[in-house]
Amino acid sequence: MGSPQTSANENPAQLTNDMDDYMSMTIPDSPSKLAQSETSVQRRGRKRREAESRAYQLSKAELAHQAQLNRDEALNTSLPVSSKGYQMMAKLGFKAGSALGKEGNEHARKEPLGVAVKEGRAGIGMERERKRKFEEDFNNHDGSKKRETEGDFRDRQAREREQKRTEGLCWGAMRVLEEFESDLSTTGEGAREEGENTCKSLSEPPAGINLLWRGLVKVRDEKERHRRMRCGLQQGLSRTAAYDDPDEERQERQTRDIEEEEVEVEDLELNNFNRLEPAERLRRMVEYLREKWRYCFWCKCQYPDSLMDGCPGFTEDEHG
Repeated sequence: MGSPQTSANENPAQLTNDMDDYMSMTIPDSPSKLAQSETSVQRRGRKRREAESRAYQLSKAELAHQAQLNRDEALNTSLPVSSKGYQMMAKLGFKAGSALGKEGNEHARKEPLGVAVKEGRAGIGMERERKRKFEEDFNNHDGSKKRETEGDFRDRQAREREQKRTEGLCWGAMRVLEEFESDLSTTGEGAREEGENTCKSLSEPPAGINLLWRGLVKVRDEKERHRRMRCGLQQGLSRTAAYDDPDEERQERQTRDIEEEEVEVEDLELNNFNRLEPAERLRRMVEYLREKWRYCFWCKCQYPDSLMDGCPGFTEDEHG
């Protein structure tokens, strides 16, 4: 048997490379090591980021923006050829780029109607109504009107404070008048007995009460009426079904008749008096106190005679 011989078609350079590869000490990396190129810290970070991205909830603004992008994309996309709607129209003679309907119609629409998305919760015609009112206000705008300056604002605030203070003085003058003109008072010459109630009520005719302090009695009577209504409601809710009072129906009927009579009365004279400016009402009360009762509202003192010697004057400014 002969020894194996090298074939004639083998390349000597290839044999040399094979020998070099065989004799090389480098060991190629295995596929498993290539897949493990990331460390454990990197792998945990990657998994944490993936979990956060899956669990992230979009806000309302982001959801609205995403919906708008999807809507715009769908509206800008033409009808695909693969859709059943396009295939049905193609069977009826429709061609891409042509209009629907009868051929030769110049006014036929080649593009579908645009979609105008309504934002907000107002009605359909509200935007048009707002635009109309804005145009009317703009056309009727008076160019002579100027913006309120800082000085005008302070003046207006001062007037409002003064009017509120004068209104409070009116209520004080009405209480003083009630003290003098009450039936249980001693007409200013002696002190009233302790513990006696001197408050009048509107159960008597309104004409019997002085107009200058009739409003005080009216307000007090309205508060009392509301108090009785609340008490009656609470008593009705607290009573049981088995409770029976023979006098209850009669009392309720009397109370209802009195309230109806009080509601029906409309004091036009008092309404006209309350429409006056607070300063004018206060002036009339102060003048009445001085003329009839010789009492100065600003001095808080009743004088023995009509000369009222020692009183600085009639107005508040004169009293300093």
